[in-house]
Amino acid sequence: MVSFRRKKTEKKSNENSSEKEDPTVSPTASNGHAPVTEAEDSAPAPMKEEPAAVQEEKKAAPPSNTAPVVPKPTPTKPPQLEDIPELLKTMTEEKGERSAAATKRIYELCDVGHKQNRVPMVCSGKWDVLTPLAQCLTQESGDGRHLACLALNNLSIPTENKRVMALGPASKEVIGGLCKVIAEDKQESYLCCICLMNLSFLEASITTILQHSPVDDGADPVAPLDNSNSLIRVLEKLLTNTPSLPKSGSGKSEGVRWACGLIKNLAKSEENAVLFGKTQIPKCVVENIRATTAPPSRWTSNSLEDFSLFVVLNLAQWPVSRETLIEVDAVSVIKPIMSEGDLQGLKATMACAFLDAQWFAFPDGGAPAAKSISELMTNIVEKKGKDGQYAYGVFKLYTATKAFRDLSLAAAAADTGEGESNTKCLAVPSAVALCLQVTSDLVLAAVDDADGGSKYVPDAMSAEHAVGVIEALLPSILQTGEPPRKSIQSEKACAEVEQMLMTYSDISGTSEKGKESAINAAAKIKEASGAARPILEISHDLWIQYRKREGQPLDQFLSQEKGIEVDESGPLDFLPCVGSNSGDGCVIL
Repeated sequence: MVSFRRKKTEKKSNENSSEKEDPTVSPTASNGHAPVTEAEDSAPAPMKEEPAAVQEEKKAAPPSNTAPVVPKPTPTKPPQLEDIPELLKTMTEEKGERSAAATKRIYELCDVGHKQNRVPMVCSGKWDVLTPLAQCLTQESGDGRHLACLALNNLSIPTENKRVMALGPASKEVIGGLCKVIAEDKQESYLCCICLMNLSFLEASITTILQHSPVDDGADPVAPLDNSNSLIRVLEKLLTNTPSLPKSGSGKSEGVRWACGLIKNLAKSEENAVLFGKTQIPKCVVENIRATTAPPSRWTSNSLEDFSLFVVLNLAQWPVSRETLIEVDAVSVIKPIMSEGDLQGLKATMACAFLDAQWFAFPDGGAPAAKSISELMTNIVEKKGKDGQYAYGVFKLYTATKAFRDLSLAAAAADTGEGESNTKCLAVPSAVALCLQVTSDLVLAAVDDADGGSKYVPDAMSAEHAVGVIEALLPSILQTGEPPRKSIQSEKACAEVEQMLMTYSDISGTSEKGKESAINAAAKIKEASGAARPILEISHDLWIQYRKREGQPLDQFLSQEKGIEVDESGPLDFLPCVGSNSGDGCVIL
């Protein structure tokens, strides 16, 4: 990657541009170069001209043979926030060198040495720096366009700025300008992809960003898939018109890489995944993985391969894009990656589960897959990551629980009815207890009169997936002990888990599929009451311990029917005067 040249007196420093919030940032990229910096003087080519101020200094210096002493030029005063109105005026009213010089000063105000200026420049309401910078993106001159890309990239880093840039008044100009540079295949295309990727870390923005579909003023709106100038079609064109293995470090290579990083974030939404599923993008990212010569163990964070596998994982969760991936035979491409056992192996394992890979495709009888995904679920609930692999926030709970459910379904489907169930390696008490925990936490959050709560309130999809896991793993969960025996603990566990599942089925908003799974599982658990069920007992005990730590009510899912007291007159609860302090006798009319 060629760096943008600066004056020798200016200090160079590097900072990763791909979001600080992205927990998978790595110090090196797939091509061995340092990652693209936080718009800190990174570009495919040096500036063609020096800023006007530098040229004026050179003109003012007399020839060395006529002046015995050459006075040093007066240092240029560092830009201040107070200079912004004048700089914006020069940017918009002047052209060429003067406009580029003003844009450079705006960039310097938000470079890596002036991070503290980034939020005030966008969010203070004193200036509109976004619209003029977006207008600079349309310039034919590379200098102003390049500097505007650098500035917008830096300004897109703070969380506060993302909402303004992606959803605020200037969002149409900002997203439109960035999209236009990518569409025209300018040298700054990869910087624009990075800027859009930075903005897409704000999840509220991802639908708006992908819906960008520009039309002429006064024209009727055009759906993104019907508009060749929409962002999704521009990204599709970038990926389809680029060789699967462009020259390392080339503008094409960087553009495709960061475009896949942007798509990775945008694919987290089901609405967006529907659009992606109707394009060639799923096929392109699968081809990126198929064409690589580097083994997965050598893939670095934010590499083309890393991004592409993330895109496959995110798209595989949603129905329309999932079918597209199945059509392009994504499973056969990513299946070998499962044996890696690291982050890439985890991603490939979950993607294969989503794509209905058969149980025998998972290495070592599915044990590594079961362990890694159940560990991921636990880490998400406990709000922590895994050293050297992922940080908290990289994966969503509904993704992990869905992967575990689909893996459980694959194991159950492969059962022949003879010998031990394939689900045994998945039905470890800690994983079963976690599914009970996720479901009951949602129930407690939904029941108005319930006391207590959880530090992690799951979403409805996660709870539905957890119930699906319990249903699929029942052959192993309800396995009897050896030798068979009666157990009061198992009887209590069956009663409480059954009651919790029935309560879940009655919650408003539970899907029909979720209700069916809960009712079916509850019925089978009720039938199993009485005999000792060791896995269920231990799982229930772990669940109880969690609820005690969280201060949750321990009688929430116990049956309230304690029986009816009677005396010689009949059932006491039948008489309204029972338990009253009134001296009057009961009268039945």
